[in-house]
Amino acid sequence: MTGSIHQRKAEHIDITLNEKVTGNEITTGLERVHFIHNALPEIDFNEISIESKFIGQMRPTPFMISSMTGGAAFAETINRNLALAAEEKGWILALGSMRALIESKEHRASFQVRQYAPSVPIIANLGAVQLNYGFGVDQCRQIIDITEADALVLHLNSLQEVIQPNGDLNFKDLLVKIEELTRTLRVPVGIKEVGWGIDGMTAKKLCDVGVSFVDVAGAGGTSWSQVEKYRSTDPVKQAAAETFSVWGIPTVDCVVSVREKIGEQSIVASGGMATGLDAAKTIALGADIVGFGRSILKEATQSPEDVIRVMETKELELRMAMFGIGASTLAELQASDRVRYER
Repeated sequence: MTGSIHQRKAEHIDITLNEKVTGNEITTGLERVHFIHNALPEIDFNEISIESKFIGQMRPTPFMISSMTGGAAFAETINRNLALAAEEKGWILALGSMRALIESKEHRASFQVRQYAPSVPIIANLGAVQLNYGFGVDQCRQIIDITEADALVLHLNSLQEVIQPNGDLNFKDLLVKIEELTRTLRVPVGIKEVGWGIDGMTAKKLCDVGVSFVDVAGAGGTSWSQVEKYRSTDPVKQAAAETFSVWGIPTVDCVVSVREKIGEQSIVASGGMATGLDAAKTIALGADIVGFGRSILKEATQSPEDVIRVMETKELELRMAMFGIGASTLAELQASDRVRYER
């Protein structure tokens, strides 16, 4: 399974839907976070607000569709369904990696979803390592213009690149190039991992050079070395990928570590998020936004209506968790003394 970049994108969708792509013996850490139920919440459930703010925009929810796909035929259907659902529910929409968009016009429409989501923040996406392989400010501007994006996120996927056939392995001197983008582009620039997590010290270095938000993408959800294991025909890389199925920083530990080290920049909690209760736990620990990926991918292959139903379920679950501890706003949830976190 090597082939073109478009074939690779199609294989990623198939593998993520049909294979076990989570890590082994490592979790999100959500099982170590507990709420103390408040039997007398003293608030009206119907007055609970889950409004949030992201890149300067007020949003009706703190939820994001995490970067998943693009650059393949089926990805066009998936992203259209996600965009239509995002527009209906007001969720932030992050698109998949856009190297393919610049290198080929084939399947470019899979990234051009603004027509389906005219009012929601759209986040363009590029592998940070591509800044060492011919991509610079001009290419990033082109990505933003083509997608009409409100922000750009650079993803950090070092271990994936090692296992991926013909992966890009030169991660030297990326911080200075990231800083150039933050100072040059007209839109905010964020950073995300792809399933192994970001710690507080790394997040602070990135925020110090102008990064506007950090998506921790912690361990416990999809492991991209596991995904690439299924694509690889190299038995050495397959064995190494399996060894690193236990690697990474659990998502909740990322959120706590990053919140301790950075100030005003937004934290996105992603990596194994499945429910609105998961979202409530990470927000209580310091996250501002919560990203859902693989947990809504199946519905995204079906219809916008199926995605909307899942979205509504997660929103209800978040409100129920807030009602259960007596928090009427996300700020009250973040300040609540009814959360217990075991390090």
